[in-house]
Amino acid sequence: MAPRGRPAAAAMPKRGARKRLKFRADDVCSERVTVADYANSDPAVVKSGRVKKAVANAVQQEVKSLCGLEASCVPAEEVLSVSGESCDSSDEMDTKESINGRTASRKKKSKRHKDPDGGGGEEYPIDIWLLLASYIRPEDIVRFSLICKKAWTVTCTAAFWTRLYRRHYSLDAYLPLRLRPESMEKLHCLRACVIRSLYHMYEPFASRVSRNPAIPDSTPSTLKNSRCLLFWCKKIEGNRQEAMWEFNFKFKKQSPRFKSKCCKGLQPPIQYEEVHTNPDQDCCLLQITTFNFIFVPIVMGMTFTLFTINVSTDMRHHRVRLVFQDAPVRNGKKPRLDQGVQVVLDPVHSVRLLDWWHPQYPFSPKA
Repeated sequence: MAPRGRPAAAAMPKRGARKRLKFRADDVCSERVTVADYANSDPAVVKSGRVKKAVANAVQQEVKSLCGLEASCVPAEEVLSVSGESCDSSDEMDTKESINGRTASRKKKSKRHKDPDGGGGEEYPIDIWLLLASYIRPEDIVRFSLICKKAWTVTCTAAFWTRLYRRHYSLDAYLPLRLRPESMEKLHCLRACVIRSLYHMYEPFASRVSRNPAIPDSTPSTLKNSRCLLFWCKKIEGNRQEAMWEFNFKFKKQSPRFKSKCCKGLQPPIQYEEVHTNPDQDCCLLQITTFNFIFVPIVMGMTFTLFTINVSTDMRHHRVRLVFQDAPVRNGKKPRLDQGVQVVLDPVHSVRLLDWWHPQYPFSPKA
């Protein structure tokens, strides 16, 4: 017997030789619809990964004609010709439909964000904002002023601050002469005086300043690069046999610098500038009490650059060191101690930092 010849090896298709299946008009038959026409087909064979509309329509018409529906009236040749003409443009139609769908979705999104009336919201008269301002708490004034410009304008008026003072005034509160009702009729520094009086009369504010300890838990960092305006010291007669000394440093905090000159914040209306006048704006008082008198050099006009609170050498009290220089220190740089003036206070009994609205902050009665 002649040896059987080996069967011819099947020619392996090249990797890049796959071609996309194309629809033909004569393939419109339910028996010739392949798996490659559906969604789970190989994407290398069918790029779209789904049945073409031309194929689906042709198959639907074929099924209707076989079932004897209305489509049976249409000749099969006409169905095939229509499907054959539409198969070549199926890709273009899919592309156009996808583009149109994207543009339509974008138009819908833009219509959602647009106001149907074309306006920026409702504007209420300033009288309504002034009426609403009579019901807000003192700690919510900033939030109320940030609602809109008219709400902020209301907080600049003299009527707003006068009503706020009358609402929280009580006969039991002890007030300095400048903060009493007969003195609150002046428009000069009205806002500052009302804020000071709230720290005497309003319980949440009064309890806030009464909780300050004699020695702060952490060294205050808000005084960096502040300018020293005044310095004085006085002798305090207390319950102790020996008197203590109180050293006071009045500082002016450095105002923030804006990169753009036009962004300097909102300024109150011209007719209410006198109401917002405050000579002690951004000022604070550093009050240090010691057991002995200590000589302090002249530091008025200099910039405060370093403030440290450490334990004293006797391990019973505290030691405070202050460093003043002629120019402020830029961010990220350490002050040079050899070029500044050092003030060392040891031993220290108490350290207090008083803002301009604090009840114990000294202010002029003529303010």
